[in-house]
Amino acid sequence: MREFENLDAFAAAVGEHLGYSEWLKVTQDRVNQFADATDDHQWIHVDEPMATAGPFGGTIAHGFLTLSLLSAFGPKIYKVNGIKMGINYGLNKVRFPQPVKVGSKVRAGAELVEITDIPGGKQAVSKWTVEIDDEAKPACVAEWVTRFLA
Repeated sequence: MREFENLDAFAAAVGEHLGYSEWLKVTQDRVNQFADATDDHQWIHVDEPMATAGPFGGTIAHGFLTLSLLSAFGPKIYKVNGIKMGINYGLNKVRFPQPVKVGSKVRAGAELVEITDIPGGKQAVSKWTVEIDDEAKPACVAEWVTRFLA
């Protein structure tokens, strides 16, 4: 994990790749729990027999499940010290180029793209890429906007 002493040190890293998370296996149980939490029970996610005969050869994770894993991956990639809090401000752009088949392993990498001053802190835009083990295309590419308050 990359650790920054403060917001100024973090801002100095604009244009740098911040690192990668560890690999995480996407299980059917996780997909089912996400389906229950979001009321998205589409068959490609939760009906294993039907999905096996479908276009992906098995169940796949929800795109929004893949995106939501950024919250788990982030603290394993970098930490900014000397702040009161970091808050999710939103996303600029999100794409899901490749579905994540249940049983696959995924990890995220992050690049710090931009830092701007805001009252009480800084706003960061980082580019996140969720990779799938043994797949050429990523599962998700997203620009994540975070506010860090000092």
